Amino acid sequence: MPVKGQIASGPLLAVRDLTKLFGSFAACNTINLHIEPGEIHALLGENGAGKSTLVKMLFGVLAPTAGEISWMGDNVRITSPGDARKLGIAMVFQHFSLFEALTVAENIALSMDRSISLARVAEEAARLSRLYGLPLDPSAHVADLSVGERQRIEIVRALLQNPQLIILDEPTSVLTPQEADRLFETLLKLKAEGRSVLYISHRLEEVQRICDRATVLRHGKVTGACDPRAETPASLARMMVGNDVAVVTPEGTSTKGDVQLEARGLSVAARTPFAVSLKNVSLKVRAGEVLAIAGVAGNGQSELFDALSGEYPVTDDNAVQIRQRPVGAKNINARRLMGAGFVPEERHGHAAVSSLSLSDNLVLARNQSDKRAFLGGGFLKIIRQGAVKAAAKRISEAMDVRKSGEDPPAGSLSGGNLQKFIVGRELDRQPAVLVVNQPTWGVDAGAASRIRQALVDLAKAGSAVLVISQDLDEIFEVATEIAVISEGRLSDPYPARELSREKIGLLMGGMHGKMEGAGAAHAH
Repeated sequence: MPVKGQIASGPLLAVRDLTKLFGSFAACNTINLHIEPGEIHALLGENGAGKSTLVKMLFGVLAPTAGEISWMGDNVRITSPGDARKLGIAMVFQHFSLFEALTVAENIALSMDRSISLARVAEEAARLSRLYGLPLDPSAHVADLSVGERQRIEIVRALLQNPQLIILDEPTSVLTPQEADRLFETLLKLKAEGRSVLYISHRLEEVQRICDRATVLRHGKVTGACDPRAETPASLARMMVGNDVAVVTPEGTSTKGDVQLEARGLSVAARTPFAVSLKNVSLKVRAGEVLAIAGVAGNGQSELFDALSGEYPVTDDNAVQIRQRPVGAKNINARRLMGAGFVPEERHGHAAVSSLSLSDNLVLARNQSDKRAFLGGGFLKIIRQGAVKAAAKRISEAMDVRKSGEDPPAGSLSGGNLQKFIVGRELDRQPAVLVVNQPTWGVDAGAASRIRQALVDLAKAGSAVLVISQDLDEIFEVATEIAVISEGRLSDPYPARELSREKIGLLMGGMHGKMEGAGAAHAH
């Protein structure tokens, strides 16, 4: 596919002193950046550094407060995503915009000119998917596709606009290592055609592997630009956070005690047409152990968390055991009272109510497990505000939660700081069992390091920790044992030191039975 209207020299896109204010807060502060034709350019920064705000201005979702955007040498005003597409800018968001009940072609057609027939859309999508190594069946229903296949729809939809600049936001966060390799091949093809890519990622090894240049943001300002191949992951992380990021030290987690968390032949039917059923899941987590469950999103992780936490109790009481007592039919408060703690995947609306203060959220989570400390009075309970606020302060200090006031609304914190508070809220109780779903999803390097070390330290202190994560870097940092979930089935666990990324990738693809020849020995 020819690249339309390519200029011979000069940057494809340049921003000068680009600023975005929300009230008096500068989310982006006089940012200067340029992207060359045929360049894969990384945009790095902690959570809250201004990356999302910047790309939303480039794609017409937000209007700049001040500054200029130039495209192929001309100053432009991008007032909508439609304007951006007309210029030749496409964006693949981290969260996909797809209708599960529609086919691949129908989803793509929704963003195309209505005069183009569905058959023509399907034909073009199939041609592009072959050309760029993105296998897709235009007639397949989205509900039946893996997360990696869904991402391909978004990329093909973007390529159908014949863009010169494609913005990718955390594109590998939902991919197996093998799918990520395939994506990188696609990006190199785009680069060879003279197209440019703005690549947002927290995975620094990836940035070094495929990006030509990197711009680093911190607190809404550009703090540096570099050739990532001349840097190390540690030096890139230092540029992002302003100081060295602590290395997670798992030493001391080898002493194992009794089984503290167990699932025995746990089977759960899918609750919705597009949910995943759990199929005969068995696992054991001992005191002193961190069992990490890897897998591509949408393979039963949420359903497993719901069953282990008691959000959705199961009929067989023996199917889930905490501290060797059956709890399958018990709710989450009953399980908390037995010494378990739980951190769900979604921060806003599930782990925290955004509009309520941190202390109020603490009461919501721990009003049963900490009834004596937090509640007073007779039949009509009165919240002991002093005790609750002291606990919230203790948690914030322990986890280095940075906030705008003493007890602000949860929604006012950055994603990383809110996640530190939510994890700290459970760790503060020193639970004997902790189940965490995606502990550092969308969290910056500094916050992720602190959270991961806290999970390791909890296991060192004798607790059983179960981590459900899509982030292989995270899994290798914290795990003593690793299992993989695929289509609602859980593999046997393997000692973390015996697994490679490639082996985990095979398991993620559902190749449980073919792992025996891959050189990994069973842990139990």
